This record gives sequence, structure tokens and C-alpha cells, in this order.
Amino acid sequence: MITKLGLTLSLAMLFAPSCFAHDAASQKFLNEAIEGNFAEVQMGQLAKKQASSEGVRTFGEMLEKDHSTANQKASAAATSLGMTPPTSPNKKQKADHDRMSKLSGAQFDKAFVTHMVADHKKDIKEYEKAAKRKDAAGSYATETLPTLRKHLDTAQSLSGASKTANLTANPPAVIAVPAPAAGVPAPAPETTAGDKVR
Repeated sequence: MITKLGLTLSLAMLFAPSCFAHDAASQKFLNEAIEGNFAEVQMGQLAKKQASSEGVRTFGEMLEKDHSTANQKASAAATSLGMTPPTSPNKKQKADHDRMSKLSGAQFDKAFVTHMVADHKKDIKEYEKAAKRKDAAGSYATETLPTLRKHLDTAQSLSGASKTANLTANPPAVIAVPAPAAGVPAPAPETTAGDKVR
């Protein structure tokens, strides 16, 4: 009887550290996910106020709505793992928000979209890793990944649109080339950026 009890306790102690490490990794992921959701909601609200582009304002609304919903699910997953969820973004996220809040118009749009592309690329990597877990954190990550990918696609599309808008607003100037001497073929005209005009 005592040897069976000893064997059971030994096995429990042997497997417990990996179980606790798994829980710790899931809890760390959920903690960061919840802070990130709070940050995205606040950034979305900021975009609705400070953006000059209708596309960026609409994206801000999408972020606010989707990350509010995601935060409810992440908080429920955290509670199921026995942790107390955070209630606000982390210090770096607050600093990013403060920096963005000082911008407006086209300057805000560009900085916001650039930030959202980088942030969502990083988040997707973390969520893909977490989605492999067989617990509440993994389920939450798996369920949320399509939304994050949609956000990244939207941010990248807005990023491309702002680059196209800048090119349209400021097309490259064509440099006039003097006529060549008789018998010499004319060189192809070039733009100020060095690209050949076709």
C-alpha cells in the first residue's frame, strides 16, 4: 500500500512540472492577448477620431468591435485557467497610443496603418503558436486567428492604398531631353526617380 502511494506521488511529481509549464505558457499568452485586445480597442477608437481617410476610420471601427468581442472570449478562457485577466493595455501599448494620439490627418493614417501591419504580423505568429495548445488558450487562439488575418489584410490594403494615393497626388515629373544630333538615336525619357517612361 505504501509503495503504491509512493509510486503514485512520484509519478504525479514527475508529470506536474510539465503541466504547470503548459499552464504558465497559456496564461502568459492569454495575459498578452487580453492586453493586446485592450490596446487594439483603444487604437480603433483613436482612429475613428483622428484619421483623415474614411478607410482608416472604418478599420478603426472594425478593430474596436472585433477586439472587444475577442477580449470577452480571452477573458473567459483566462478565468477557466484560474487566472485573473488584466484590465488594461501594457506600458508599451499605452506609450504607442500616446504617441499616435499626437498625430492627425494623413500623418496619423500612415503611422496607424504601419503600426497595425507590424502589430498584426507579430500577433498572428503568437496566436499560431498558441493554437497548438490543447486547452482554453489554444481554442481561443484558433477561433481568433481568422479575425487577425482579416485585420492584417485590411491594414496591408490600406497601406497600399496610401502609397498609391501619394503617387497619384505627386506623380513623378518627366524630364525633357533635348533632340539628339542627326543620326544618333534618341535616348528614352526618364523620370526624376530614374524609371523609364514607357
